[in-house]
Amino acid sequence: MTEFTITVAANDSSAASKSRADYICDGIDDQHEIQAAIDALPARGGTVQLTEGTFNCAGSVLPRTHTILKGKGDQTTHLVFTNSGLIWLKDDFILLEGFRVTGSGYSGRSVHMGVLYITASHIGIRNITATADNSIQAVFCVHSTKEYNKNIEYITFTGCVADEPGTFGFLHSSWDTNHKVHKNIRYTDCKAINCGRYSAYNPWVTGFDFAELNDIENLRVTRCIAEGSFESGFHFEWGPVKRDVILTDCISRNNGQKPFPATYSLSNENYFGCGYYAPRGQYTFNNCIAEGNSAYGFFLSYPDGVYLHSCMDFETGGGKTDYSAVKPTAFFIVQSQLTDANPSIVMEDCTSINSHGRGLYATLVDHVQVRNFTMVNPGGIDGIGALIGDPALGGHVVNSVFDVHATGNAVKTLVSVNGATNSRITGTIVSDVENPVLVDGTVHGSPAVTMKIQSGYSIVQLDQDDRSYV
Repeated sequence: MTEFTITVAANDSSAASKSRADYICDGIDDQHEIQAAIDALPARGGTVQLTEGTFNCAGSVLPRTHTILKGKGDQTTHLVFTNSGLIWLKDDFILLEGFRVTGSGYSGRSVHMGVLYITASHIGIRNITATADNSIQAVFCVHSTKEYNKNIEYITFTGCVADEPGTFGFLHSSWDTNHKVHKNIRYTDCKAINCGRYSAYNPWVTGFDFAELNDIENLRVTRCIAEGSFESGFHFEWGPVKRDVILTDCISRNNGQKPFPATYSLSNENYFGCGYYAPRGQYTFNNCIAEGNSAYGFFLSYPDGVYLHSCMDFETGGGKTDYSAVKPTAFFIVQSQLTDANPSIVMEDCTSINSHGRGLYATLVDHVQVRNFTMVNPGGIDGIGALIGDPALGGHVVNSVFDVHATGNAVKTLVSVNGATNSRITGTIVSDVENPVLVDGTVHGSPAVTMKIQSGYSIVQLDQDDRSYV
């Protein structure tokens, strides 16, 4: 069956494009011509093809089921929305492809929506670049609503860019409904650039927020980039259920542009500043990179079956200088003792390089497996590069394994172990610092600590009966 296509020409498109068009816009309220073309499609659906040029829309466009709304590319076709206008996908089976969108001047209910607003299932968004001012909650928004009254499934973003908006780049959430699961979600080759960096919808603007008030299952995020966000790059809120979440080959850099707070507490977080903020859930990170994020590279609280494979962090804490409140850490693990998974978290072949604070922090944890972790030249917090068991919180590292291979001379102690029970600490240290390894508190189990320490003068084997090497 031949695809049915209706062409809509912009007011500033070429004469040739206008001559072939079914509808020609006048540059004012162009949403009317676009919507008329959509409504003229047969019941089986079809394509509305937008020409090159700018479409000025002072109202919304609502594609119908089995509609393809297609431009000539994000450098060629531009939709400009004002007066609370947006593209609202409230029906299933819609594809948007190949144009640029700008939105500004939102008020009323629309401020809680997105310029591309998805409230249905089986939606594809391909090769769309979009931005917005700080008057709307998100650029790309997937939102569960009581009107749809079903869980949302099968949403695919491919090659999409949130380009320096004053708001969230990509946001998932829910609104006044019990059907709040977002399932079978795919992001491939998408970017969130400088979201909220120059103006912000609220103090918590992130690049990608996959679970704000919604639950999420079977999420795949591949080769995506979050850069320069006001808050975190890739973000999940604590409360929602997060199952079967896999991020692969992603990059999160220079996020946390928001100023550090004067005071900070893990029990009342008022700052994220993470490359990847992943609390209380089941996640896998494959070959993901964090670089220059202000507070944390990978923040992993209440891990309940988390896996990191070949992930790297570079220069956490970069761009900040006062670490008195927020303590930058490349890999931060806390509170697995309140989850059921065994192992609670596995980190394998991960690396921290040139952290301005700690390379690794783990406390109040059990069943943690850190294998072949490399830490290069940490700047340290309170003179410590890796803190395994925080004495300020009672230590509490139970039934865990840490294999750490550290180098550097910028800190007094590269690895500090406190309050470890039935745990094993192994690895190598290459350093000339005064106390490369400190073991304090109560350490039980056999063996507890076995580390090879190499300085410029000697090689020493540290075994469980030693509490420090000086």
